[in-house]
Formats: sequence, C-alpha cells, structure tokens
Amino acid sequence: MRRISTRIAATVAIAAALAVTGLSDSALADTTPAATAPSGSLVVQEDSTFLQNSLSNGIVAIALPNATPGFSTTTGLSATFPVTGGAVHLSGFYGAAQLGGGLLLVNVTNGQTVIFNNLTFDASKWALTGVPLGQTTAVKLLDPAKPVISGTGTTQTLTSSDLEVDASGAAFVDNALGTTFFAGRQHAGAGTLTFTAGS
Repeated sequence: MRRISTRIAATVAIAAALAVTGLSDSALADTTPAATAPSGSLVVQEDSTFLQNSLSNGIVAIALPNATPGFSTTTGLSATFPVTGGAVHLSGFYGAAQLGGGLLLVNVTNGQTVIFNNLTFDASKWALTGVPLGQTTAVKLLDPAKPVISGTGTTQTLTSSDLEVDASGAAFVDNALGTTFFAGRQHAGAGTLTFTAGS
C-alpha cells in the first residue's frame, strides 16, 4: 500500500510541476529533435574499356530505380545509388551503408538476366554487395582497390580509382548469364561513396 501511495504522490507532483511551468506531455515531446536518416550516395563511373569489352561480349548493365544513370562525353556512363540507411565506419572497416536502386545485367546473346537488389557497401567485407532476385544471400560484386578515406564531421568519403570485379561475384554472374566474360580483379571503373550519419 505504501508503494502505491508513493507512486500516486510522485505522479501528482510531476503533474503539478508541469502545470506550474506551463508544460505538458505534448510540449515536452515537441522539444525532442526529430531523427534524421543517413544520407549520401555511391557514384560508380564505368571504365570505357570495360564497357566496350562487356558490350562486345553481349553484356549490358542497367542501373534500376531509384538509382540514377548518367552520361558524360568526357567520362562516359555512370550510376548514382542513394544512401537509404545503415551505419558504417569506413576507416574502421565495419558497418554497412544501405543503398537504393538495383542492378540489372543482361546477356543479349542468350537472353539470360540477373537482377541484384538490396545493394549495400559492406565495410567488413570491403565490397559492394547485392542480393540476387529470389534469393536471400548477398553476393560480393565490386571491391574498391586503392581506397582514399576522408571525413569531415559526421560525413565520411571513400574514393576508389579502381573498382574491381569481385572473384565470387564474377563466378556468380558468369553462371547466371551463361558467359565467361567476368573475372576477379577486372578493372570495372571508379567509385565514390559519401556517407553522412543519421541522428
């Protein structure tokens, strides 16, 4: 009985304090800052020689929404994949940045395709990974070699002048597309990941 009466007294005291200061439960809730989601993007610049070789082998890669494809007469094809979530520490090699969009690969010589969703830059695996449509296990697709990591405040940046095809990803895609084009450590292009932590 003493505990119940103590709790009632405490509740009355809190209510009285709120009334005196002119605050309410809703006013207190309104002072709490809204959480912000992580932001940033991964920009992949495709190497022109890799592009020409893939096309000559009948392989076409298409960035799927909500990724944004781009083209420049100077640098060629690119794709921007927005950061949609996650938490990553690039210089510590842990965590992951979740990315929007997907990747469609087509072998036009035989009509075989493979789609990767749930794209992620996984710092512990040091690779861009994707989950093949209809499956649950992520496949390593691209490895950023020659990385340069920098940071300002809550924003981290990873720049790689040498995005290489991962050996396991090459084997998976070759099998899925019925080709022998892909190989581990192929130079596919360059990439820049910018990640700003949420709060």
